[in-house]
Amino acid sequence: GDVNNITYRSSWEKKVMIELDHNPNVYKWTSEETVIPYRSPIDNRMHRYYVDFTVWYKNAKGEILTTLIEVKPFKETLEPKKTKGKKKENFIREMQTYLVNQAKWQTAVSICESKKNHKFIVMTEKDIYGK
Repeated sequence: GDVNNITYRSSWEKKVMIELDHNPNVYKWTSEETVIPYRSPIDNRMHRYYVDFTVWYKNAKGEILTTLIEVKPFKETLEPKKTKGKKKENFIREMQTYLVNQAKWQTAVSICESKKNHKFIVMTEKDIYGK
């Protein structure tokens, strides 16, 4: 990718970058260069989703595969629950984040399924640190 456009917004993303750099099967990766248009369920308008990483690597057969990677906290991958102590505003914000993420990810999966040797994954701290 563009070496002048390396962007990370968390230590988790930085750790993924370091691992990509040290993986001998990865021959190229980019950060926030793949843009996916998606419809937000919040305002029903089109938005642009910048996927955290696009990775090109060779499998055991020597085929070139592409993986789009999104890095998110595990809690954002689960539908929020309305609990007794949670403020209504917090629950609404968490639900909006969840719904927008789901829209982005469903669109990314759909695009990857339409292309040969492409896949989309969400990595959380559990994947990155094994926790």
